[in-house]
Amino acid sequence: MAVDRLGPAAIKLAGVMARVAGWRPGEFWAATPADVRTVLAGWAEADSTACLDSAALAAMMERFPDG
Repeated sequence: MAVDRLGPAAIKLAGVMARVAGWRPGEFWAATPADVRTVLAGWAEADSTACLDSAALAAMMERFPDG
């Protein structure tokens, strides 16, 4: 993969955030991982135990690495 290309996981996450939060590319790239986690956690059902915590985010990052 060329160094000037984004990892597939980053591209997918940018697309998810565009659909879920309505973020434009500049808003996505200016956001922190905590911002993304907060928005995605808000989409989890209130009574669900399947929220996105630090461990879940780390697992996703390991499963879908950028490089």
